[in-house]
Amino acid sequence: MASKRALVNLAKGAEEMETVIPVDGPYDVVVLPGGNLGAQNLSESAALKDTEGTRKREGFVATICAGPTALLAHEIGFGSKITTQPLAKDKMMNGSHYSYSVNCVEKDGLILTSRGPGTKFEFALAIVTALSGKKVAKQVKTPLVLRD
Repeated sequence: MASKRALVNLAKGAEEMETVIPVDGPYDVVVLPGGNLGAQNLSESAALKDTEGTRKREGFVATICAGPTALLAHEIGFGSKITTQPLAKDKMMNGSHYSYSVNCVEKDGLILTSRGPGTKFEFALAIVTALSGKKVAKQVKTPLVLRD
């Protein structure tokens, strides 16, 4: 099985518990962690806008908590069904660019979103599933002793 690579864009103010150590590109997924200040900084980031896969809107993007607001700022994934931290919902729904879900994790095409710190394991496993399949995700999940 080919290894998968992720770029985690970490801005000042991001929630460290929602991040992992990034690797050098090319990337199979761009991950945008949450946190209000981190999401604001990602929203203002020219580097994020220029990241291959987000700029072209052709790559897999996964984001959690308030992180989806960076999608809105960079006009990524318009028309997708998303979820966010509940306090970010009104901002995301302004302009009708997305449809909203209250699911813990929502995947619509190449956009994967999650609600917040309490959904971080589901979020991570959804990324593993999208990149490597259900079998690998189960192998990762089993030793974590998570509830179903």
